[in-house]
Amino acid sequence: MPKVASLTALVVAAAALTVVLVGRSDDKGDTAGSGGGEVFLQNTSASGPDPFTASTARTDSASGAASLPPRTGTAEAATPRVSGSTPGLYGGTRAVASCDVEQQVRYLAAEPAKNAAFAKVLDLKANAVPGYLRSLTPLQLRVDTRVTNHGFKDGAATTYQSVLQAGTAVLVDGRGVPRVRCACGNPLTEPVAQPKPRTVGTPWPSYNASQVVVVAPSVKVVDVFVVYDPDQDAWFARKHGDTGRHDKPTPPPPRPTPTTTSPSPSVTPTSPPPCVTVTGDETPTPVDGVTPSPCPATLSPTATTPTPTTPTPTPTTDSPPPSPETPADTPTDNPPPDDTPSDNTPPESPPDGPGTTTGGAPAENTPSGP
Repeated sequence: MPKVASLTALVVAAAALTVVLVGRSDDKGDTAGSGGGEVFLQNTSASGPDPFTASTARTDSASGAASLPPRTGTAEAATPRVSGSTPGLYGGTRAVASCDVEQQVRYLAAEPAKNAAFAKVLDLKANAVPGYLRSLTPLQLRVDTRVTNHGFKDGAATTYQSVLQAGTAVLVDGRGVPRVRCACGNPLTEPVAQPKPRTVGTPWPSYNASQVVVVAPSVKVVDVFVVYDPDQDAWFARKHGDTGRHDKPTPPPPRPTPTTTSPSPSVTPTSPPPCVTVTGDETPTPVDGVTPSPCPATLSPTATTPTPTTPTPTPTTDSPPPSPETPADTPTDNPPPDDTPSDNTPPESPPDGPGTTTGGAPAENTPSGP
């Protein structure tokens, strides 16, 4: 039994790229199954309804299925979209193609009606189908994947929604999107969301609707796919369009740091504004909601000094000086002479203000810190 590898990069990508499926704007008149809510479950070897061709998939469908974390919401309304360039999204066997591309070309070339219908689904000219098929890369899905599948009936392509089991052999385009299902030769396009999806078919043992993904086109062309080989429990690199002849070993993808939601940045307190010059009973104008302190040199001797908003302790006039009526014989540490008044009324022109620092230099030009 092949080893099952944990695909960390895929897990992070699926968690980070969860979006709601929407109908494709380029859809060409979907027929049965596109909007009726039916989603067909197709295991790795089932041909499904109305196959285009006989199977061109190799017999061994093991791919080392990857697991995704559980998520909330309905499977259809919140199906994660994973970039087609995600390392390890696809599996396979080194130096072995998962599909016989040349056989697929021969099958369609032998039946012009099918070849024309196949081309129409993928917006190709009929004579461009062979070259298009040879430009695709044979790989295997590692996660159950939602697609729009297209069969062939009564001379035309049909359309139905389906989930392809992990391990399904597919041909992948340059943006990493599966375009052909090799077990039936059907062309594949982007899935269409169903308002009330109803699965049809027998679920496989590992099927879980919450683990299904949609492969989204990569922003850039994928030159090299990083592929997991479950038979060897190893990784290899396969060039886009190659059938395995030039596969090379490659290191496992780096383990990324799990994506977490960063807390809201804390707001740095605004430093108090510098002091302002006031005259008489003038009140300083607030700045950004903070009232600045009057500069010490401009305070009137009788004015009440507002308490500074900075942590530096500053004397205020909230505690009045000793009353002049205090008896002269009240015990003090240094009793004044009988003819000297004991009040502390400041002179008309005080030499220093409340912000005076050691050495007599005023601190009025130094804004307080936070």
